[in-house]
Amino acid sequence: MANHRSAIKRHKQSLKRRLRNVSYKSAIKTSVKKVKEAVSAGKEEEARLLLTRAVSLLDKAVSKGVLHRNNASRRISRLTVFVNSMTSK
Repeated sequence: MANHRSAIKRHKQSLKRRLRNVSYKSAIKTSVKKVKEAVSAGKEEEARLLLTRAVSLLDKAVSKGVLHRNNASRRISRLTVFVNSMTSK
């Protein structure tokens, strides 16, 4: 454990940030899972609506520093391709 005041404060801040990051990541995983379920169920309109929500969450995570921008971009790209594969069938 930290010994001086600034290190103690920094440790408290890191714990708060960790909890915030965990909640963001959990929300992202849930929204991505819902998109994949909608696509596999064949619900195109619902999948597109859920895709916009997932993209929004991923972009917010980047702005908050939870995810790297390339990581979010890659996830968005893969999800979009997955949803667009419904129309080509």
